[in-house]
Amino acid sequence: MNRQYDLIIIGAGPAGLTAAIYAGRALLNTLLLERALPGGQLNETDCVENFPGFEEQISGPQLMGQMKRQAERFGAKIEIADVTAISVEGELLSVTSDSGTRFTRTIIVATGTKPRELTAAGAAKFKGRGLSYCATCDGYFFREKRILEVGAGDAGLTEALFLTKFVESVGIVVRHPQHAPNAFRAAPLLRRRAEENPKVHFLWNRVVTEILGEARLKAAKLKDLATGEEETIAIDGIFVNIGHIPATAFLRNILSLDEQGYIITDNRLQTNIPGIFAAGDVRSGVNRYAQAVVAASDGAITAIEVEKYLADRR
Repeated sequence: MNRQYDLIIIGAGPAGLTAAIYAGRALLNTLLLERALPGGQLNETDCVENFPGFEEQISGPQLMGQMKRQAERFGAKIEIADVTAISVEGELLSVTSDSGTRFTRTIIVATGTKPRELTAAGAAKFKGRGLSYCATCDGYFFREKRILEVGAGDAGLTEALFLTKFVESVGIVVRHPQHAPNAFRAAPLLRRRAEENPKVHFLWNRVVTEILGEARLKAAKLKDLATGEEETIAIDGIFVNIGHIPATAFLRNILSLDEQGYIITDNRLQTNIPGIFAAGDVRSGVNRYAQAVVAASDGAITAIEVEKYLADRR
């Protein structure tokens, strides 16, 4: 097995796959490592309508599948491996994973983010037993059920609308009053679709404080933030979409991170270590957008910068 590369990309979401496409076309010996299924969070997205080049909507898995095949067509190698560490080894960089250690001249970190978990009492107990962080994965199992969607951003409303294909009703828990300027972080089009859907209703100015049940989730306790009053409502499931945290735990002792744990880069998307670049939602400042097209742009830029970096050192 070839264990030395021109470039190792960590993470196979839109940023990582785009970087692999550009690096492959530049004839760089490229390896892309992904801990799970290539595609990142878009694998959990039922409908993508705003990625350029698609007149009709496309599912996240379909889009990512096309990008994966395109990267492979240009020679990038893609392997499933959970990266646990990177380090500087003289003139080379090392990438250690559960499948061994590889050496490379450059690295692009495109690990993205992971869902922020609900902190309400009982949330950990009922995870996978009525509480889910992936509607695409689990929505089918809630046919004709009553559920809550916690989160009113783009992702939360998109998920709630997807769930209406299966469930009896979706209550969207919004922590702001109905007419507050910051009540919604979602696009107006998504809000309108949710408001017009007969299966959707809103629970304004509330937060989930406790999840109740026995073997499975049966109810949730909600607190009204205006009055402080709590009510318990019978439900069959809760889907959570309240933001994300960066997947950078394995990088804390080597790369410069901001206060939230996102990777700090310069204007060439290079980190504090020469030859190590970052792309996509894992990069400080980019995370505020959380858009596939923005991540893909980062991926293209980093691959171009890697090519220039290597050319300057030949």
